[in-house]
Amino acid sequence: MKDKLTIITKFILDFMFYSGILVILTLPFSIKFFGRYNTYFADNYIPLILLLSSSSVFAILIIYELRKMFRTVINDDCFIQANVISLRRMGTYSLIIALITAGRLFLYITPSVLIVILVFVIAGLFSKVLSQVFDKAVTYKLENDLTI
Repeated sequence: MKDKLTIITKFILDFMFYSGILVILTLPFSIKFFGRYNTYFADNYIPLILLLSSSSVFAILIIYELRKMFRTVINDDCFIQANVISLRRMGTYSLIIALITAGRLFLYITPSVLIVILVFVIAGLFSKVLSQVFDKAVTYKLENDLTI
């Protein structure tokens, strides 16, 4: 490990990954619990389970890809094809989360749902563009490595 920022970032990614899995596994119980206090959760139990669990799975997949990419940062080998693939996947996962979250608009429209959709659309597009930048960087690096 290089410095405190690296250690903290790795810890946060690992924590988010494993706690996210735990949240997905306990989601049916959590929604049922909140349904006791808010009729929205009780009335929309099945749709909420489907929407939240499916978007959560894609969020965990994004964190998984970030953890893979972070290992390349630790190893001082960032510009590799695997990171290009990870960025493309993260872009796709983000856009899928935006679509799934848009499904919540049929249940209940709130400003926060619209913001979440916008954030994931931007994140998806950003990841897709960044994957193209990384792809060019990998190409240049490989050409440079062959020159030497």
